[in-house]
Amino acid sequence: MSITVHLDLGYEFTVKASAKAVFDVLSDVPRSASHFPNVEALTDLGDGVFQWDMEEVGTPQVNIRTVYASRYVSNRTKKTVTWSPVPDVGNARIGGSWLIQANKGSTTITLTIEGQVEVPLPSLMRVVVEPVVAVEFERLVEAYIDNLIDTFGGEVEV
Repeated sequence: MSITVHLDLGYEFTVKASAKAVFDVLSDVPRSASHFPNVEALTDLGDGVFQWDMEEVGTPQVNIRTVYASRYVSNRTKKTVTWSPVPDVGNARIGGSWLIQANKGSTTITLTIEGQVEVPLPSLMRVVVEPVVAVEFERLVEAYIDNLIDTFGGEVEV
């Protein structure tokens, strides 16, 4: 038995770095992933596919180790990086995108993430498990964004 936790996150922030500098980091999956907390291993499976093995996270009662693979496509002209889930790898299916918009003296970055994580626990634990997994995933993504903001010279107040 397992519980499926659906994830749907969206963020927008503006940094001091140029759009080129931002794209160079975000389109380089290993470089970008180095900013994400709790990554145990990132494996290049070839053809733009990377497998993410995350450290175990959660509480003593509810914890999970997430593994998934996504196919990444970067488009320098459109200033986008997109990723889509690769089926049959791990216990999660994660997709999303970066949209990079050049401004005068700054760059606005939009991140969207959609996916699902399968947690190997009985369904009667759903009311406990879903919020824990969702909050933990959100916490990790927000730490990732904070780390990227630091790399990009700080956030611009708008």
